Amino acid sequence: MSGWDENADTPLRKIGDVIDGLGIEATVRDGELVSAALVLLKVIDTDGDTRLSLAYSDGLGWIERAGMLRIAETIENASNYQPPEDQ
Repeated sequence: MSGWDENADTPLRKIGDVIDGLGIEATVRDGELVSAALVLLKVIDTDGDTRLSLAYSDGLGWIERAGMLRIAETIENASNYQPPEDQ
């Protein structure tokens, strides 16, 4: 399933190979089950224009998607946090 996209008339396709090609890895331990995914894509079209596209697992409701985005933002902000140097 895909979120809003200005290219909504373009046919959907599976993107597992695209994700694999980017070398993206995640920490998933043996016995853990990945139950949903939210993927934010930066896409450069044939004209060189850039757009963002949001894709997500079937069955993932808007509140779950919003929560996952918020948590991702919090994690990203924390990973970029640099405490001030002692003076």
